[in-house]
Amino acid sequence: MDPILIEGARLILDDRVERASLRMEAGRITGLDVARDGAAVIDGRGRILAPAFVDIHGDAFERQIQPRPGVSVPIDAALLETDRQLAANGIATAYHALTLSWEPGLRSVETGAEMLRALHRLRPRLTAENRLQLRWETFCPEAIPLMAEALAARDLPAVAFNDHTSAALLHPSIALHDRPFDLIPEYPVTDVQAPAFRAKMETRAKRSHMTTDDYVSLMLRIWNRRPRVADDIAVVARMAAERGAPMLSHDDSQVETRDFYRAHGARIAEFPMHERVFLDARDRGDWIVLGAPNAMRGGSHLGSPGAADMIRRGLCDILASDYFYPAMLGAVVRLAADGVAALPDLWRLVAANPAAAMGLSDRGRIAPGLRADLLLLDWPDQGAPAPLRTWVAGRGGYSALPDGALHVAQMA
Repeated sequence: MDPILIEGARLILDDRVERASLRMEAGRITGLDVARDGAAVIDGRGRILAPAFVDIHGDAFERQIQPRPGVSVPIDAALLETDRQLAANGIATAYHALTLSWEPGLRSVETGAEMLRALHRLRPRLTAENRLQLRWETFCPEAIPLMAEALAARDLPAVAFNDHTSAALLHPSIALHDRPFDLIPEYPVTDVQAPAFRAKMETRAKRSHMTTDDYVSLMLRIWNRRPRVADDIAVVARMAAERGAPMLSHDDSQVETRDFYRAHGARIAEFPMHERVFLDARDRGDWIVLGAPNAMRGGSHLGSPGAADMIRRGLCDILASDYFYPAMLGAVVRLAADGVAALPDLWRLVAANPAAAMGLSDRGRIAPGLRADLLLLDWPDQGAPAPLRTWVAGRGGYSALPDGALHVAQMA
């Protein structure tokens, strides 16, 4: 990779936005405001240069694999398209939230195995660094051997503990954000014949290529595994800890839930559902993750705490794309426009902080010696920003430059 110097852009640094030049070579940032020294020069005047995004939870790839409920496409084609979307949205590092569930179909262990092996097979052809978040449903012990295989891979995955089984069976008299700790002995279970429950299960059944009756029957058989779930969680947590994999717990609604997973090594609270969990996580020094669509749209579609409010209160460290890759940039735009925080502080939520939470100390910031994961933006005053170029470890991963927008010339 030949050296490149980007001149005249406004750089989003740790604590300020400053006009400067940036030089990169051999995949690294080699200096700020240094001599051209034979580098190809990109005129960045009027543009913003920022650290590329680090996305620790994105499941929009599922729409590439299954564009409609029950309609699947070849996984290689789906992942190649997903990779293009990542780069086009400024995401240089992505943890695909790969659900490993007892459900057949899209979220099955079999699909998870296909995904793992496809990523390994396609790695030389991918632009972004595509990693996995092993989004493990705790009622699915069949996934444990696959998780062991994934944890032995070169690109270390993250492990997220999910229990959508208990959440789905929760009695409707209790709000989802108030549900008790999932493993209490007397968990309040719904009437599975109730019309509202059956309607809710219909979409999941289609995703799993099943009738609603068959899906509910399978769920009830899975529910009988409940006595072994705590032991399985301990097994998976030990596996992850031995490899040094970051661990997350998902949709915590009670302090007891957060305490349980923290004791197993999960120091990242992903999408907490109640203020008490945010406060407990902050007091105990955990990372707190919310969805960028929450911030971009001005609130959660599930009624969880609003991201903007949590950021103002210092109760959110990371924004993840969740189900919409453009939301990482869109969230920063909305939060900046609303005066929630200064731009360098907001950018930490989508770059430096997620990198640190995942143990990736070589990226997420603009500083000499770090990986050249960079995003060049066209961001006019009072206008919506658009990614112009994305670099991943110095490699040009995406370009959408209008004719004459930037001048690139080889300098002596």
